[in-house]
Amino acid sequence: MKALIGTKLGMTQLFDENGNVARVTLLQAGPCVITQIKTTDKDGYSAVQLGFGKAKNPAKAQIGHQKNGEASRVLREVRLDANTEDLKPGASLDVTVFEAGDAVQVTATSKGKGFAGTVKRHNFTTGPKTHGSHNYRQHGSIGSGYPEHVFKGLRMAGHMGHEQVTVKGLKVVIVDPKLGVLAVSGAVPGPKRGIVMVKGI
Repeated sequence: MKALIGTKLGMTQLFDENGNVARVTLLQAGPCVITQIKTTDKDGYSAVQLGFGKAKNPAKAQIGHQKNGEASRVLREVRLDANTEDLKPGASLDVTVFEAGDAVQVTATSKGKGFAGTVKRHNFTTGPKTHGSHNYRQHGSIGSGYPEHVFKGLRMAGHMGHEQVTVKGLKVVIVDPKLGVLAVSGAVPGPKRGIVMVKGI
């Protein structure tokens, strides 16, 4: 099973022997503890629940659920197609589950942008600045005479960002077991120190 929870450290660049630059994101991945194993017979599907970090003030329910160790700060489930017999609750996973060259996908919460207008949020064009126009960044008409209501899903101003985003097609460039760091090609959503989920494809 190739999956880990971690935090985003930031971006940097690496150079190969020919001087070509590669943009990479550094992730502090793991160690993660297997807190629960779900089976098809008992739960209706196969999955592994991973825990990451140490909970500051865990509730009694958290402590009781995670009997195999300290209560984790973050819990995530990873669906499995194969058997889970070789996985045991309490086992620890680190960056060695990945190898350089592995294809991965990274899921994280994107940066919040606050309340944004249609020009920034949906790339709407602006109105004319000249000839006395006052409709420069407004979204304009949003409906019609019939059916006399605004259709759902209409692109308007509103809360931008702070959404779960999954980036696929990334590759593991470097695995550092000593520091517990993964270097992944390309950009990863979210701010520094944000929680990320790395899965093998």
